[in-house]
Amino acid sequence: MNQRFTWPDERLIKAAQDGDVTSLTTVLMESQPHVRRFAISLCSSPQDAEDAAQEALIILYRKIGTLRATGALASWMFRIVRNECLRQVRLFVSRSDEATAEAEATVEPSAEEAVLHRLETERIAAAVSILPPDQRQVLIMRDVQGLPGKTVAHSLGLSTAAMKSRLHRARAALRHSLAVTDRPLGQAADQVRDQATDPPVGRVSRP
Repeated sequence: MNQRFTWPDERLIKAAQDGDVTSLTTVLMESQPHVRRFAISLCSSPQDAEDAAQEALIILYRKIGTLRATGALASWMFRIVRNECLRQVRLFVSRSDEATAEAEATVEPSAEEAVLHRLETERIAAAVSILPPDQRQVLIMRDVQGLPGKTVAHSLGLSTAAMKSRLHRARAALRHSLAVTDRPLGQAADQVRDQATDPPVGRVSRP
């Protein structure tokens, strides 16, 4: 029979906010299974999920007093875990981009190129973060972390063929998502260029 877990009740959370150490410890223990479940569903790998869950519990321990409504603990923890998983995706993408840039050139990019690179990194990270969990996991393990196909398949409990099929779907979904968001990025690029040629504030350009 599966053990059922419940979130801490509001009286316990209020006592923890008031500084009762025993209550705070109980809140952490009762929240842990839910936080881990959030992390497993949102993060790209078991290791990332573990890291995100630990970070969320640390924040809960340190900042429980900032929780305005005791009944909002679940939604607060969900947002923290989600943000941590997204941060990990951005970090992986950024590291991958940095490695590629170092291999291709040593010329320092212009300010405009740096802004556009940051926008592109954010766009890719956002696109990866909205993939279904199983697709996001295989994509990051294979394409971002660069793990061998057999290692990825074994870690996910899949056959090599099933892993390749899932990876193909993930890549196709990512390409589609990036294609959909390509126009906003182009508009952002135009804005960056326009800002570079705009007259200084306080001066009026004459025809």
